[in-house]
Order: sequence, then C-alpha cells, then structure tokens
Amino acid sequence: MRTPTVTRLGALAVVVTLLVGAAGCAPRSGGGDAGQDPFSDAALRHGLPLLPSPEVTLQPDVVVVGGGGDSIRSVTADGLTWRIDPEADRADELAPGKVMFVTGRSVGRVLDVRRADQDLAVTVGPVDVTEVIRDGTLARQGMSLDAPVAYPAGEPFWADPAEDGGTGGGLTVPPGRFGRSTPATGAIRPATAGQPATPDHPAAKRPDRPPPIRGGGGVETRSGRYAVFASCCTDGVGAHFRYADGGTALTGTVTLTFNRPSADFHLELRGGSVDRAELEITGGFGIKVDVKAGTESGRNIEAEFPVGAEFSFPIAQVLGVPITFTIGQSLRISSAFGAKLGTVEGSGEFSLASSLGYGYANGSFGPRVSIEFARKKSLVNSLTGVPVGVMGMLLEHRVKFTVGFSALVLSAGVYFELATRYGMTIGSALGAPYALCRGVGLGITARFGIGYTILEPVAKAINRFLSLFDLPSIKTSGGIGRSAKVYANEEVIPDVATCGRAPS
Repeated sequence: MRTPTVTRLGALAVVVTLLVGAAGCAPRSGGGDAGQDPFSDAALRHGLPLLPSPEVTLQPDVVVVGGGGDSIRSVTADGLTWRIDPEADRADELAPGKVMFVTGRSVGRVLDVRRADQDLAVTVGPVDVTEVIRDGTLARQGMSLDAPVAYPAGEPFWADPAEDGGTGGGLTVPPGRFGRSTPATGAIRPATAGQPATPDHPAAKRPDRPPPIRGGGGVETRSGRYAVFASCCTDGVGAHFRYADGGTALTGTVTLTFNRPSADFHLELRGGSVDRAELEITGGFGIKVDVKAGTESGRNIEAEFPVGAEFSFPIAQVLGVPITFTIGQSLRISSAFGAKLGTVEGSGEFSLASSLGYGYANGSFGPRVSIEFARKKSLVNSLTGVPVGVMGMLLEHRVKFTVGFSALVLSAGVYFELATRYGMTIGSALGAPYALCRGVGLGITARFGIGYTILEPVAKAINRFLSLFDLPSIKTSGGIGRSAKVYANEEVIPDVATCGRAPS
C-alpha cells in the first residue's frame, strides 16, 4: 500500500490533490437520534446528554451522570471544575480515575471530587476518545457550517501569556484571581514568598464560564496584555490582536478565509482502538495577514496562547453520542527588534486550498489537502517601516477543526489543525547602506489525528494549578496523530547576498 506525502510546491499556482489509499472509501452515514434539540437554550449552555444505543459501547470506567445539562450548576472559566447536582443519577459513582460524562461538553478524566456547598465539585482533565468509547462507528456527511455558536472562555487562568513566551497561569495573577465573584467554599491560603493567595482546594470558587452567543460573529477576549477579537464565520475564522506595553506596540489580524464550508467525518472504534478515521472540510481556503509593530524602547515580546473563544456547530446525537464540530484558534507572537527605535508593517493574502482533511486506516495516515496556492497580495512588497536597525516579526496562526466532545482546551475527537507562520524582516543590510532589505518567510503545516492536543504553555499553567493540591498532572496530548508540510517559501528583495535569507 502506498502512503502519499505532501508535494513540495515551488510555484505560486499549483493544484495537487492528496488522497490516502488506505482510507479512500466514502464515509458511511452514522445513525441519528431524535433526542434533544441541539439549539435549545439548555443544550447550547452545557451540551446534549448521552443517549443509550446498542451500537455504541462505552469503556467500563465511564460514569454517565443522569440529567444532562440540568444536572450542571456551573463550570469554571478554565473548564476544569464542574459543579453538578449531587443527587443526579450516578453522581455518587464519580471518583478520581473515572471518566465523567454529563453532556457532550462536559467529559473528562476525574482528578478530584468533593462536596462544595450544595454542589458536587468535580475537577477533570483531558481524556482521549478511545478512553470513552470502546466500540462504535460515528459518521456524518454534508455538515453545513453556517450556524455557529460562540463560546467565550471568560477569564481562564491559563490564558495569560508570561514574559518567557509561555502562559503565566494561576501563579502569576494578582491575589484573589481564583475567587472573584463568590466567596470561596474553603479558606484562602495567604500569599507567601511573593506568590499570590490561592484557594486551599480546587473546588474553591473561580470565575465562571460566560454563556454562549448565538450567531457566531465576534468575541472580545483578553490574554494578559493582549486584547484579542476572535471572529467567525461569514468569510473565515480570524483573530485581531492588540498589545501595548513598555514602549512596544503591536496590532494585527490573521485570518483563515473560507466560503460556505461543510464537513464530512467518519470514526470507527473497535476494542478501544481507532480502526478508521476521516475528516474533510471543504470551502475554498485562503490565508490573510495584516500587522503593524513598533518600539521606542527596543523591548521585544514573545508569547504563545490560545484565543479565549471557540466557535461551535452542534450536530446533535450520532448513535446517541452528543458530538459537536468546533473551530478553535491559537497565536504565537515573537518580535526581533534590532534597535531601540523602529517600526514595521505589512499585509498579504494568498489562496490556499479547496479542501482540508486526512484519512486514517490500517495504522497509516494520509493527508487530503487539495492545494491551489496563489498570491493575491504580496506580503514582501507591502513591507514598510522606519527601521533604524533590522526589525523582525514572527506570527503563527493555528486554526483547529475538531469533531468530538468536551470544550476549549480540553476538546477531544477527530481533528485537523492548520498552522500558518509568517516571518517578516525589514532593515538596512550590514555592508550595504543603500539597500533596504525586505524578507518574508511563509510556512504552512498540517497536524491531524484522533485524540486531543493542548498547547504546552497551557498544560504547564494547568499543571502548576493542579500541583497546588497534589493532583495528577495532565499531558499535552493523547491519542494518535501526524503532521505534514503543506507549503514553504521565502522571498528577499533585493536579491543580493548582503540581504541574507528571510526569517523562517
């Protein structure tokens, strides 16, 4: 059997369709259930319940809590602690090590369970699909992605980028961040050795997750000093970001464009292992960037963080299993200012592919990316600024499509993530005082699989929080997956040796 690979593109107008022979058949349509309306207020708030089906077998340590969303009292913005009705059916069976399943948006490996006021507070971590479902075939074709629901994260502690490029998390926020709206159930530990006050157990009240917003559109979020406006899905999914601190300012927008997208997926599980999986999203994709940066202090910035909002398309139950198609984003921002004073700005747009996806069968992955790359607006030709020295920027925009369950950073299922990296430099070349060098590096990578992935700085922030209570740490990934290069190119003008190479 021949496993295809992504073809390296050297031209700006290429059409290549990559298919995996091992998973080449069309997905079969999985059954549906009448169940609850996925767009009802209760379903949108916390998700749909699991319905019994003879065609799906759960793993033996999964505890299906009765009552669905009606059993959920609240969930913290970080998504870790769920307060549920202690009288709900099977709630008394929840224990560390078990898998909690209340609704399609509240699934996780139980790390801690305790009574909190009149609630049962359950703290969970991520869980792989195969740790929930042992046997079953879930599939849907022609899912129209035209009625998004925005889910803002609110104020999760893992959203704060630290100065070292990671996410600061609960250990770097001001005292009292963990309990803001309601007095904590337990006492608050006093701050020591310069650390902020923290609750004495994970059930202590923290900011709750805000309600969902029908109709998609846009959501204003914050990640530390970064103000981010996430948008979807009229003509794409994007993030507009702003930063200003210490004499350095940055503003920009990165977008994965598309038009009337739809999706097909297929997931076949046998004996707790993935037998076959497919995901394909169509809609005519492109990429677009617009950025301005400047400094009057020479202060460089570096951060990596998830955008604190996801856009969801409820699918209802498939063979009784509540699943959702979600779109999430993350950003990586890094500057390389070679002087204390200078500016750089640029914008570009490119068409990319008619479809994105992959197939998996017989232990092999194959990407399905129908590439149609073409330049609409030159990024390198647009670069301008006042570079007293060399001014450089690196932006990475990741867009992740997931069909599965849970939410935000704990989402798990069949996923495809596209990471687009823009590297830009402008400045006078050493030894060539009359040449203004401009360089652009563009790299696009696909990552796909079945399971979950969490940004490393987010996982570190969560683990720092969990370590306060001697709870097990979480992993940055679970399940199986692969990555493939989709496109890579660099341009430098003028094309002279003294200008060197573009940033990658």
